[in-house]
Order: sequence, then C-alpha cells, then structure tokens
Amino acid sequence: MEEWEGLRTGFIKRVFTRTTIQSRLFLLFSISMTGILLIVSVLFYNRMTADFRSKITDLSQKNSSQTVALFNLLLEGYDSLSKSISNNSDVVRMLTEKSESPAVDYIIERSITNVIGAIYYSREDIRGIHVFSFDGKVYNYGDVMSVTDPNYAKTSWFRDIEFSNGKMVWLGSYPKSIVDETLMHPVFSFGRLIYDLDRHKPIGVVLIETRAEMVEDALQNVKLGPSSEAFIISFSGDLVPSIEPPVLPEGMNPKVLAIMDEGTRYEGDQLVVTSRVPFAGWTVISLNPLKELNIELVRTERYLVIVFVVLIGLSILIASLVSRSISSPLKRVVREMKQVETGNFNRVLDLTSYQEIDQLAESFNKMVARIAELIERVKISSVSEKNAELQALQSQVNPHFLYNTLDMIYWLLDEKGHDELGGVLLSLSQMFRYSSHWEEEVTLGEEVEQIRHYLNIIEMRLKGRVSVVIDIDKQWKSVRMPKMTLQPVIENAVKHGLEPSGRSGKLRVYAEQFGYDLRVIVEDDGVGISDERLATLRVSLEEATGPGDADRNGENGNEIEAVRSIPHKSGSSSGGIGIINLQRRLIYMFGRGYGVEIGHAQPQGTAVRITLPLPRLEENELNDG
Repeated sequence: MEEWEGLRTGFIKRVFTRTTIQSRLFLLFSISMTGILLIVSVLFYNRMTADFRSKITDLSQKNSSQTVALFNLLLEGYDSLSKSISNNSDVVRMLTEKSESPAVDYIIERSITNVIGAIYYSREDIRGIHVFSFDGKVYNYGDVMSVTDPNYAKTSWFRDIEFSNGKMVWLGSYPKSIVDETLMHPVFSFGRLIYDLDRHKPIGVVLIETRAEMVEDALQNVKLGPSSEAFIISFSGDLVPSIEPPVLPEGMNPKVLAIMDEGTRYEGDQLVVTSRVPFAGWTVISLNPLKELNIELVRTERYLVIVFVVLIGLSILIASLVSRSISSPLKRVVREMKQVETGNFNRVLDLTSYQEIDQLAESFNKMVARIAELIERVKISSVSEKNAELQALQSQVNPHFLYNTLDMIYWLLDEKGHDELGGVLLSLSQMFRYSSHWEEEVTLGEEVEQIRHYLNIIEMRLKGRVSVVIDIDKQWKSVRMPKMTLQPVIENAVKHGLEPSGRSGKLRVYAEQFGYDLRVIVEDDGVGISDERLATLRVSLEEATGPGDADRNGENGNEIEAVRSIPHKSGSSSGGIGIINLQRRLIYMFGRGYGVEIGHAQPQGTAVRITLPLPRLEENELNDG
C-alpha cells in the first residue's frame, strides 16, 4: 500500500512539476471544464430522471384511478343485475313451490325462463344466466342451447357461492363457461345465493356469465408496457382468475400485495402500481418492467452522452487555444532569453498580448538594454584600467633607484647646510613614494600627511604667500578614502584661486561630522569662481555620477540643459578634470550620495566639500562625541 501511495505521489509530482506551462494550463482547463460538464450533466440527468419518474407515477396513478372507476361502475351494474334475479318475488315463489305435476313444473320452468330471458336481453354483454335450486332443478338462458355440467354442485365456484352468506361472489374470468359445456367463449362469472325471505333460508343459486372483454380491457388499462403484468387479488388474498394467468416474480406473495398501500413504488427492476376497488374488495396490481418504461430515458441518456462527448471535445479545443494563447508569448520570451544567454544583447521583444505579458516583455527589453549598457561600460572601464596599468608600469622605472637618488641628493644638501632645499627634496621624495604605492584606499591621516609634503613645496615655490591651516581632529584620521583625494583639490585651490590673486592668501583644510557622514572642506580666499564656471562644474559633477541622476533630480534637468548650451572658453575646463575624476572615484568606492560639491566661500574665494561615509561600527561613539 505504501509503495502504491509513493508511486501515485511521484506521478502527480512529475505531472505538475515537469511539464510546460502550456501542458499544465491545458490540463487544468481540461480538468476544470470536464468537471463542470460532468457535474452539470449529472445534475441534469438526475433532474431528468426525477421528472421522468414523476410523469410515469402520475400516468400510472391516472390509469389506476380510471380503472378503479371503470371496475366500480361495471361491478355495480353486475351487482344490480344479480339482485334483479335473487330478489325477484316470482322467481323466489316459483323456486319454493312444490309440485308433483309435470305440467305445473313445465309452467314454473317457463315462467322462470321468461324472467331470466327478459333480464338477459336487457344487456348486450351477458353470455348466460343460470339459476340452480337446492332441490336439483336448473334453469338456463343464453346464446345457445345450454348443456349444464351435471357435477356443478361439486365444483369450487358453487361451494363458494353456497357459503357466501348471500354476498356477491366474483368468480373471475375464464376462457369458457364454467357451467355450460357448449359455451366456448371467454366469460366473466359471478353469482350469489337466492333467499326465501319468508323462511330466511337459501333456496338456490344464480350464476351470471358476461363477456370477459369488459373486465379484461379494464385490467389492461393499468398496464404501462407490452410486457407489463396486471392481475386482481381478492379480499381473501387469492388471485382472481383471468383469461391470461399472470406470471408473478419469484418470491412475490399475493397475500402480501393485498395489504400494501395504494400508490406506486419501485421494487428492483419493476414499477409496482397498487389500487383498490372498494365495491368488490379487490386489489388491482400492475407490474411494469423499468426497461420498457425507460425507453425514452435511455434515448435521452444516449443523446446526453453524445452531447457530453461533443462538449468535452469542444472544451479540449478551447483549453488548447487558451493555453496556447497564454504560453506562446511566454515561449517567445524564453527564446529571446536564450538568445541573450548566448551573448546576443541586440534583441528587442515586440509582443501584443495580455497586459501582464506585455509588461514582462517591456521589462525584458529594458533589462537587456541595461545589461548591454553595463557590459559596454565594463569593457570601456577594463580598457581604461589596462591602459592605466600599462602607463603606470611604463612610468615605474626602477622606483628604488629614484628613491635612493633623491635620498643621496638630500644628504648632500644637508651636509652643505641647504636645509630649506633639503626639506623640499625630502617632501618630494615622500610624495613620490606615496604616489607609487599600489594601494587604492588610504586613511584620512595618510592623506593629510601627503598634502603637508605637497604644501611644503608650494610654500617654498610661492615664497610665503600662502598661509595653510589644517584642522583635522584625530578621531577622523582613520576614516577610509581613495588615495590622492585631497591633492587635486588643493592643487586647484592654489593654481586657480590663490596664485591669480597676486597677494598673500589663506588655505584652510578642516573636517566636520554631518549625521553619519564626514565632510572634509578645502577653502581658499583667492579670486573665487564665476557663476558661469561654477554652473559648468556642477553639471560635469552631476553627469559624472552616471545615468539616471538627472532623471532622479528632475527639477534640475532644465538647468543642466541650459548650462550645456553656454559656450566655454578654450582651456577653461582643464582645472576641473581632476575634480571630475575624483568625483567618479568617490562614487565608485562609496556609491551615489557621496562625492564632491563646489561653492563660493565667504567672504570670497572657493569652497570644495568632500563627503565621506563614517564607519557604522562607530555610530554610538560618534553620537557621544
């Protein structure tokens, strides 16, 4: 059992996890629509079956009511017919009259025969009327000359009438007369006792035989099919004889049927209809095979099966079309992805499908374009990096030789007492050593030490015209930053701010905390920067952050376009190249949100602000500070 359960679970997993989306959608649509059709068909079939059975029940009850009414009417007439003889005073008188004269006997016989003959001709359905006295005399009237059965007094029907206490005895239908040996036609027989009311004792029996067709036709009316069986059960639970004796199913007891309630019920493969004839105390039973009653239902079932199969076919076709309409665009997306997987990024997916799939295609096109752009950037960056490495290798001509040479010159100058020149040479040696290191990332303390050497050389060159103030707290000395961050800024401040002023100037370098960032500011009080030049540099710095920033800062987009249209003087941009490169390096190392900002210093001059991230581990310490 466990192995079978495992196999079933594995099969379900394979079906629902290793199939294409088209197959899965097709399967789900097919199962769903088939299930809906099956449910609707079952409900329709059940409803149709219930309606059909209800109609059959109504029809059977209607037939039963008509049959009962017909039997009551017919039997009431027969009862009146028998009473017209048994209660006839002349017949009773003549049956009780004793005579030993043949002439008198003949007169009595003719009188009784005339009475029953008159009654015989009053109805067309009478086959014969027979009067039997208990002293052995028989009086007949019928279609032909009657030959009475000499042993009639010993028959069961005679005894039934004899012991009936004057009640009507319905004997049933027979293929021929039960008393007249010459009457070979089907008859319906019934009879009763003839009483001498004066002495209160029976004096004879009257037996009437009518045409059996009237009763048999009424009995046929309760049959619903050619193979149906109809029969009558008497009050005592015995079958009332009929022309064609019924064939009862095995195990069916007439006495049990006689006490069942009126109505219709289903027993096995038959519809049983029970009705009562109160006048005679009869129970009329009709057994109707369902296979005959369900002929129309079977035809409807076949039609329903055909319609169901056709609808299933249409459902499968619709499921196939719907699943294909959904999966085809997705398959195109997959094919394009495989093309991109091979390195072909020049793909544009043009789809007109469902809104969600169109959005997927649009996002796919944007993603491919972005990947192609990034790959192109990486290629350019890789080429630039290789060129830079090549230039660096070409420029590094035995650095140890240059260090040793500069040290040798420094010691020669020191021996000859040229301390000032020796200090400049020592600063130059330290700058060369610092710039030749391969490390890309240094601390703020190392950068400050580097610019001190650079400023020593500048102060020597400008002969004291520059006053330098470096105000960097020790707690910021460990902040990481790209190498050669401060030198290009200070170089621009000296070259484009202080030197053109023609007077003594001041250069200040300091740092301040701003939230979780550190701002390093370089200010000079030189000639400053024009608004036009400042706008140009800001646009260049904005563009250096990479694509997307201008869109993100949409409010500045028009300003940037306006500045681009300003004509620049030849050579005016040379001073901003180092700043722009520094901007790119900072963004590359720390991301957008960090970098260089340029503005006016107060009361005059230029201020350059470099924003660096502070280490997150020092957050509590920085807040306490």
